[in-house]
Amino acid sequence: MFEQYNDLVTVEDLCEMLSIGKNAAYKLLASGELKCFRSNRIWKIPKQGVIEYIKTQSNLAIE
Repeated sequence: MFEQYNDLVTVEDLCEMLSIGKNAAYKLLASGELKCFRSNRIWKIPKQGVIEYIKTQSNLAIE
């Protein structure tokens, strides 16, 4: 899943991966539902965190 993305994705990548807009992405990042962190003013989003978020939201068991 998402082999074309780096291990750390950008907010723009996150928007593509989840098919959401930037405002929704920033709300998701700020809510803490998605594993991520900030380095200065830049969000660092682990690809694995996005995959886990998708599995959690779709009620699938996390492997």
